Order: sequence, then C-alpha cells, then structure tokens
Amino acid sequence: MTIEVRVPQLPESVADATLVSWHKKPGDSVARDENLVDLETDKVVLEVPAPVAGVLKEIRLSDGTTVTSGQILAIIEEGAAAVPGASAPAILAAASGATAAAKDTVAKGAVARDAAKPDTVRPDTAGGKLSPAAKRVAEENKVDPKTVAGSGRDGRVSKSDVVNYLSSKDAASPGAAAAAGPAAKAPAQFVPAPSARTARAEQRVPMTRLRARIAERMVQAQATQALLTSFNEVDLKAVNELRARYKDPFEKQYGVKLGFMSFFAKACVEALKKFPAVNASVDGSDIVYHEYFDIGVAVSTDRGLIVPVLRDTDQLSFADIERSIGNFAARARAGSITIEELTGGTFTITNGGVFGSLLSTPIVNSPQSAILGMHKIQDRPVVMDGQVVVRPMMYIALTYDHRIIDGREAVQFLVTVKQSLEDPARMVLHI
Repeated sequence: MTIEVRVPQLPESVADATLVSWHKKPGDSVARDENLVDLETDKVVLEVPAPVAGVLKEIRLSDGTTVTSGQILAIIEEGAAAVPGASAPAILAAASGATAAAKDTVAKGAVARDAAKPDTVRPDTAGGKLSPAAKRVAEENKVDPKTVAGSGRDGRVSKSDVVNYLSSKDAASPGAAAAAGPAAKAPAQFVPAPSARTARAEQRVPMTRLRARIAERMVQAQATQALLTSFNEVDLKAVNELRARYKDPFEKQYGVKLGFMSFFAKACVEALKKFPAVNASVDGSDIVYHEYFDIGVAVSTDRGLIVPVLRDTDQLSFADIERSIGNFAARARAGSITIEELTGGTFTITNGGVFGSLLSTPIVNSPQSAILGMHKIQDRPVVMDGQVVVRPMMYIALTYDHRIIDGREAVQFLVTVKQSLEDPARMVLHI
C-alpha cells in the first residue's frame, strides 16, 4: 500500500516554505516518525516525519523547491523492505521479473567493486550530511566531504565548514613549500599568479528564508520607526557576589546554573512596570499598552538571529528564566523551536557581550518599541565615594521608538535597570 507524504499544515502567518534537504533517497528504508526532509520557513526549520514504516518509493520535489500546505512531497511503500546494497532504480526493477533481477545482480556487483576502491568518494553520502550549498562548493573544488568536520546538527557539513577547510588548506600550502625550500636549491623559474579560487574568489548564494526575513524586518524597523539609542553603565559587583555566593546551592536545588540573563530580565520587568510606554507598541494611530511582560531573548544560531519569547516574565522565578533560556537556546540551534515560541513579545533583550561587543546600538524588533542591549563585562577604574576603585562594569543601551517614548522615559528606564542590578534587593522588594 502506497502512502503519500505531504507538507504539513503551515501556521496562518506562514504562506509557504522552502524544501531544504532530503535525509533519505528513493529505495531507502524508513521508520515511522523518522525525519524525511527539512522545510525552512521565515522563522524555523520544520521536520517532516514518515507517517508509516516502509520504503521511500518516490521523491516528488527536489531541494530548493518552494512548497505550500498539503503538497505531495514523496511516496512511501508501506511495510516494504529495502533491498540491501541496491540502488533505487534496481529496487523498482526487481519487482518486474527475472530480467530486472539479473540487472540488480550486476548492479550489486558494481556497487561492491566501487566500495573496494578507496579513492571513490560520493560527495552526497560521504562524511555526514551536506547542505545543498556545501555540496555544491565541495564538488566545485573537488573536496572529499569525509575530510571536512561538520559543525551542524548530527555532524551536518555547512558551506562555511567547506570554505573554512579550503582556507586552512590554502594557508598550509605556502608553509609546506617554505619548509621544503632549504633542502634542495632549485633554479629560478616563473611562478604563476595564484588561482582565482584562492586569490579573488566570489560566491553568490541565495539568502535563506530566515536571513531574508531578518533583513526585511531590520529595514522595516528603521524605515517606519524613529529610532534613538541611550546609554548607561552598570556596576555588576553585587550581582557577581550574589552569583558566587549562591551558584552551587542554586544549581543543586534547581538543576540549572545561575546566570546573568535572569537578573537582567527581572530588572527589565521592574523598569517596564514603571515606564509602560517602553512596553507598548504602535498600531496605526493608536498606542497599545501591554499589561503583560513577554520578553524576547535574542539567540544566535548558524541560520541567523532568532528571538524566542519568555511569556509572563514577571511571574517566572530566576530558575524558571534560566531554565527556559537554556532550553530555547538548545532547541533553536537544533532547529526544533516552534513558531509559536517566536511569535509576539513586548520587549527584547540582546546580549552582544557574549561575542565581545563593548558597545552597540541594537535595532528594535518591530512592532515592539524598545530593545535593551547588554555588552561585555570589563574591569574598569571608577570613582566610588571619592576613591578610585576597579569594578566589573557593563555598558547597557536602550534603542527605542521616539514616536511614543520620550527621552526622559528612556533615560529613567535605564537608570531603573541600573539601580536594580547594582542593588538586587530592589527586585525582591519591588522598589
């Protein structure tokens, strides 16, 4: 019995998706609920599982195709078993008679002979899974994927992995030549110019759906909002001491480490309560004041920046926040986060400090009206009570929509965040 594999129902906010890559080939055995293909939307990568166990009989759509809900992707022969070592055409031919069986035998022999050749490499099957872009670059440069270490999920090799491999290989070549130079003095000869690939290479690749959506949202925010950024700095000595004092019992009791993000999320909630305009958004000629606090936390992935949302952050404990952020980050990088978890949000926090950023002006995540930027913690001399002391300092930045947030509110918002972090008891007492 044949079963159709269709594109699942996409959310209302998603019109279509792009078929990224197949994990199976025609003739392969598949288990029920095993992932067959990845579909990329504007926000997440969706996995399409096999509805039944059997053999993948036919693939209807190839990588890079734009698909919509309900389209047929493939056909599965339910309950069938794959023929070991045979190609997909041989499997289909085996059911037609003795002649096809003979061809299948010949095909098996050819496969066995090819397997015995150590130099024979197929870029689409060797060395883990390749993304379409990585496969193309590998084939163009005659790179064996087995020699490239994959940085993606399940060892998946991305285009950047192949490019980095080529760069390191090219960088190593001059060193090897220099080492061999003193051993034998060769007569002077003409040295050709470096090849185009190593000296002036260019590659044109289409944006992923997520990258294109990020670009669209960033341009939209700057074109439709009156963005302005204010700065302040925070002494994190009190937070560091609190974390150092309670990090072990906290982790033992809750099973998660006490990080900085929970302190900043709680400090922002206190500031948002005092200055509701920062938690508001513009809808046409109206201002919508949100009486809940859904804080987005920017997470960097190989595909781009995404912002999962902590719902009702004011009702979450420090442990709840740390646990949720860790869970979001892991699933975002694995591509298993849901669209619902990326939708909404009334305010966003982004931490460029994890990459070493000392100062930046983040862009508002429209239709929100403000975003807080965290930065690198750095020991700096500061004056305290007339004395110069060294303290762990961080610059913080608030980019906001000046249409509905005045400079006074923005500055006082940052001061409230600063006060809460420099005296964490304020967050407990709500003062």
